Amino acid sequence: VVWQGLALSGIFSWIVITCYFDVTKKIRSLLQPWVSHHVVSGTSIILKIQKHQHKFLDALFSGLSCIVSVPFYTAFLPLLFWSGHGKLARQMTLLMALCDYLGNCIKDVVSAPRPNCPPVRRITATKDEEENALEYGLPSSHTLNTSEDAFVKLGAVTLACLLVGFIGFGRIYLGMHSLIDIIGGLVFGFMILAIWLSVHEYVDAFIVSGQNVTSFWAALSFLLLFAYPTPEFPTPSFEYHTAFDGVVFGIECIFDELLPLKLISNIECIQMKNIGMKKHEIGIRENLDAWLSFKRRKLTVSGADTVSSCFYKIANNVTGIQQTYHQFHHEAVPRIFTSQLTIPTFLGRMLVGIPTILIVKFCSKALAKWILPVVSNTLGIPIKSTSYVPMLNGSATDKKSSEIKQSSYIHKMLFFSQQDLFDVDTGIRFLQYAGLAWSVVDLVPSLFSHLRL
Repeated sequence: VVWQGLALSGIFSWIVITCYFDVTKKIRSLLQPWVSHHVVSGTSIILKIQKHQHKFLDALFSGLSCIVSVPFYTAFLPLLFWSGHGKLARQMTLLMALCDYLGNCIKDVVSAPRPNCPPVRRITATKDEEENALEYGLPSSHTLNTSEDAFVKLGAVTLACLLVGFIGFGRIYLGMHSLIDIIGGLVFGFMILAIWLSVHEYVDAFIVSGQNVTSFWAALSFLLLFAYPTPEFPTPSFEYHTAFDGVVFGIECIFDELLPLKLISNIECIQMKNIGMKKHEIGIRENLDAWLSFKRRKLTVSGADTVSSCFYKIANNVTGIQQTYHQFHHEAVPRIFTSQLTIPTFLGRMLVGIPTILIVKFCSKALAKWILPVVSNTLGIPIKSTSYVPMLNGSATDKKSSEIKQSSYIHKMLFFSQQDLFDVDTGIRFLQYAGLAWSVVDLVPSLFSHLRL
């Protein structure tokens, strides 16, 4: 509890300090000219590479760039959960959110341009790439993210290095980045990876067995929406951060509710050993079966009443997402390519799961668009909407300054944001992706259980 309070207090203090002293602009004034100079001077390298342009290379490098795109992760991470690799899926989600947050923060702090087009030929084969082109250049998010994913997922150093190299070279070939952007992506990527590999087990242990995970992650997710630099000009980077922030909140807070075994105290665990059961030896369903068997046999052992009370508490709390967790996300669940989870069964999961999470994503967005404006108006928080709520766009947001100053106490508490109007789209996007994450780890596995998939 102490370290959680210190961490949240530290982030809040950093937000206040950076706003008060205008830290972002001061850092930008130091780094932006230097990076921009290297972007311009690196144009000749890009043009030399693009002299060898070919349709096959265009398709190859555009396809490789999709490996770390938002649509790819929307499809890949759920499949990782549903294929029985719950721990890897949790850690991949956290790592991607961390990389996205830090990488986009650096992008918007430095606000360095991408290579000029023309003379550079920029290839944007997908809508996602068109949106990426609106972001700043340093560091290359594709290179940064690939350096994390390749070593975490592939493990083989040679293969991972080849993939990272191809992605980095491809970003230059496509005209999306200069050499300095790729080098920055590699440096920051390997720094983040080194830190992650040293702490990931502790982080996962906190998620699956720590205290106050829900409250801590809710507070952390909220603060991270404000602990983000203001770019020189608006870019989509903050939108990507908000989406990943919502996904992590949806997944990690749900996992905190998936741990009924935490109800067992140390004393009760000692008493459980009298009937030969260990806390982590058997799953929750087996624990309940063992308890029922124990009751049927009417065994009389020391501590029986306490053990019965312990399992009674578990039985009354193992519902919904708790049962889903112990069926689908613990380390002993069936994994794909085994007799317990065959390819046809997994394909059935995909046919059920993917449409379901897309429907939930749509419904979450619609619900948030209705609820958040009502809540904001009730609390007296002045809001605007960039795109999601037309009624709050344009003339609807042109309020007089005197009206804005007469805002509520809650608005005054957020003085560090330096905003007169809060963009409700941020909250809508956050809840939309939190709902998406909830459906991946809770709703869809529940459907699998009912459909016997």
